Amino acid sequence: MPSQSNSPKFGHLPLSSSGPEPCALTGAALLRSPYHNKGSAFPPEEREAFKLYGLLPPNVQTLDEQVQRAYQQYSSRADALAKNTFMTSMKEQNEVLYYKLIQEHLKEMFSVIYMPTEGDAIQNFSRLFRQPEGCFLNIFDRERVYDDMAQWGAADEIDYIVVTDGEEILGIGDQGVGGILISVAKLVLTTLCAGVHPARTLPVVLDCGTDNHQLLNDELYLGLRRPRIRGREYDDFVDTFVQSTRKLYPRAYVHFEDFGLSNARRILDKYSTQIPCFNDDIQGTGCITLAAIMAGLHVSKLRLADMRLIVFGSGSAGTGIADQVRDAIATESGKSEEEAAKQIWYVSQPVPTILLTIPSQRCVDKPGLLLKSQGEDLTEGQHPFARDDSEWKGKDHKDLMSIIRETKPHVLIGTSTKPKTFTEEVVKEMAKHVERPIILPLSNPTRLHEADPKDIIEWTEGRALIATGSPFPPVKYNGKEYEIGRLMAPSTQSHADRVSMMLMEGCHRLAECNNSCAFPGIGLGAVLSRTRLLTKTQLVAAVKALAAQSPALKDPNKGLVPDVTNVREISVQIAKAVVKTAVEEGLATEKGIPEDDGDLEEWVREQMWETKYRPLVRVEKEGASSFAKGEAGMGGTKREAKEQ
Repeated sequence: MPSQSNSPKFGHLPLSSSGPEPCALTGAALLRSPYHNKGSAFPPEEREAFKLYGLLPPNVQTLDEQVQRAYQQYSSRADALAKNTFMTSMKEQNEVLYYKLIQEHLKEMFSVIYMPTEGDAIQNFSRLFRQPEGCFLNIFDRERVYDDMAQWGAADEIDYIVVTDGEEILGIGDQGVGGILISVAKLVLTTLCAGVHPARTLPVVLDCGTDNHQLLNDELYLGLRRPRIRGREYDDFVDTFVQSTRKLYPRAYVHFEDFGLSNARRILDKYSTQIPCFNDDIQGTGCITLAAIMAGLHVSKLRLADMRLIVFGSGSAGTGIADQVRDAIATESGKSEEEAAKQIWYVSQPVPTILLTIPSQRCVDKPGLLLKSQGEDLTEGQHPFARDDSEWKGKDHKDLMSIIRETKPHVLIGTSTKPKTFTEEVVKEMAKHVERPIILPLSNPTRLHEADPKDIIEWTEGRALIATGSPFPPVKYNGKEYEIGRLMAPSTQSHADRVSMMLMEGCHRLAECNNSCAFPGIGLGAVLSRTRLLTKTQLVAAVKALAAQSPALKDPNKGLVPDVTNVREISVQIAKAVVKTAVEEGLATEKGIPEDDGDLEEWVREQMWETKYRPLVRVEKEGASSFAKGEAGMGGTKREAKEQ
């Protein structure tokens, strides 16, 4: 999983991962710094230079030996939540060991450090709380936002910020201040999957109250115990955060995560023209799904410009997918966005009431094709895909089967959380009109999937190309067994994070992929290029870079997307694509970006943080960087926080 060896050609870069690191800490203070601490792996010369003799057992061990011990300790924990707590404790002590342990046991540990176990940790945040991590901003202290954020470093010391308001966390709904843990978890993935330096990241939660009655009635709840504040006061709070970020960390990239349906799209739309920002719930899902579609189109020998697509569902996942597909069609074909949108039919399927955690969420509450006559009932994200009523005059636009019969789609995507809606009749109707139907039932958890892959395979006689968002056991068909892999457990995931794509092609060999194959590399590219904005063109370039690594491009009988175990290499290629596109658009502000493709790849790799112990060089505290003093990524750096 670690990237290739470092390049001395770019060893002079500020983010270089080569060579020694300056350190101004000694003794116990050094052992308490998670970014510098090596524990029993400190070599004799560093024990001498940094006054560690007497503070450590005498035997010097390797990182691999530490991983072996840590894994034994991890394995002894009784359950997944206990393992999650153990890993959190390790992260607070030794970042290199933490990430190295995960890399060595990625598939086993992913569901513990992320979903579904991280969902349990978020729900129990106030009860498991031991030590704060991240920046907590309070809507009633809006005048303090700038000062509170200023504690995290100088202008050039923060690269990547993940922010949430905790309103719609990973399918478990409103978790209030506990949402800080999803910001932390997303940043763990950016480091693990793309090598973004952990000391240069900042997790943030915007505490606006909570509508979760269980939390409001919990005397141990650590957030604001009052209903969520909305409207103008909420918007002003978010804007204060964004403007403070622009002033304090002008080159940082902002990742919006798990905002409620009524806010996610409009916040992204407002700030995407002002700062480099991204919403994984909307754009991440769209990117990874589009990459799957592109690979499927290659297998079926169909051009994106000729594809017809039905999205069946509601919410940010469906519109995010539709957005990315539309943008890709427009970019590839030269069509306008309006023309490209005509290749997409959006069939609304209202979210079941039990899944709605926010009463004010607005969406079409009647099933059927989105039509322009629905006007204000449409969300901002749905408007571009509403059809002219005249197109469907005298035609049935309520029934999915009738819409499929009329439109003859090549691709059918489900984000409805409406189980078994891709019936045998629906699938067979689709298969009548296209040779290789691409069917993606993405809803989670498993009990809410639109169709079972086993049924789809049988109904299409093995012709379907399938991606699911839920785990399934191996499927046998015509004497063959089709393995269905799964990286992320689904039980508490939202559409954005639960699209753990198991992609199936002609011989039904399945590959694994999820949003972690997309958003870390996109973020890395934005960080390294210091792009002023993250554009639609950059996202399309990122998707093409991901799809270009499909094994099916070389052998149609291979998986449609790369395996997630190769995610760092995937991130290199995605980052390259984003950087190159930012340069072409005139948006990259970083100096000295190589033009040669080989040099650019070395340049990217050299700036990816790696799980290795670098030699430490002792420096004096006076004049040392915040990283050398152990303050980077820790908060409370005593920075002068006065607006200019």
